[in-house]
Amino acid sequence: MNNDKKITAVVSAVGMYIPEKILDNKFFESIVDTNDEWIQTRTGIKERRIIENGATSNLATNAALDLMKSYNISPDEIDLIIVATVTPDMFFPATACLVQENIGAKNAWGFDLSAACSGFLFALQTGCSHIESGRYKKVLVIGADKMSSIVDYTDRNTCILFGDAASAVLLEPSKDITFGIQNSILRVDGSGKNALYMLGGGSLNPSSHDTVNNKMHYIYQDGKAVFKVAVKGMADVSAELMQLSNLKSEDIAYLVPHQANLRIIDATAKRMGIGSEKVMINIDKYGNTTAATIPLCLTEYFRAGKIKKGDNLILSAFGAGYTFGATHLVWSL
Repeated sequence: MNNDKKITAVVSAVGMYIPEKILDNKFFESIVDTNDEWIQTRTGIKERRIIENGATSNLATNAALDLMKSYNISPDEIDLIIVATVTPDMFFPATACLVQENIGAKNAWGFDLSAACSGFLFALQTGCSHIESGRYKKVLVIGADKMSSIVDYTDRNTCILFGDAASAVLLEPSKDITFGIQNSILRVDGSGKNALYMLGGGSLNPSSHDTVNNKMHYIYQDGKAVFKVAVKGMADVSAELMQLSNLKSEDIAYLVPHQANLRIIDATAKRMGIGSEKVMINIDKYGNTTAATIPLCLTEYFRAGKIKKGDNLILSAFGAGYTFGATHLVWSL
């Protein structure tokens, strides 16, 4: 814990949005060679949500509005909007600009952050730094992805995994430094660039008939390679963070893991020495919503009364890049 801090960034409000349309495992049995038992056994997923009419900005806007309604905050009070996403509405303008207009946050500036499944943790730390600078009082951090827009529904290795959703947290300063974000360890390893990516659409492979015909605008994942590295990466960084924050397993109220695969989550919990009752899980309902998974867990568990003030939470993620990390958050609500 950094005792030199004068203020910390605390989570003062949460919000979420999940689309209405449900794709259960039976749906995938009808379009690819798979079955419900195999999907549940390998991933822990039973169903996922898909937005039918709308983009990532719509998901993010609804999550922000849900947060503002629950906290009774005026959009004029928001200083900064950070949207973590790999499925922006467009390359530019940033999705954060679209959200800013949609919610009427006329005094806010903002930007998008791209770190795949670790995006929310990277955005959370970025927002924390802006709070700790003393210049900003209310920072809205949103994890939002419309993964259905980049999933190939003929690829059974990836189409079963992903869903669409958004969730948001509001960061505010606290002079009681025992609450809020205490420590973070964030890392990237570019050697993983060939295991999880989308080749088309950027400056390397600009959109063309060939990129479309070759399915280069869909997500590609070498599942075995990513699984092997993710298990170690999430487990190692979570255990390292516990040491940094001087936490024992009994001190932790919850592990809040990225919801990519139940087996990766179980391995991380085992390494941390905590039981399943201390692990937040909603992958069964939503699948992998990329940047939205961790704040979705926080919002659902808080609203269900399962998190209490003073709880030590370890947020942990692993994603394309490779990107990975863990954050120690002491709950303040």
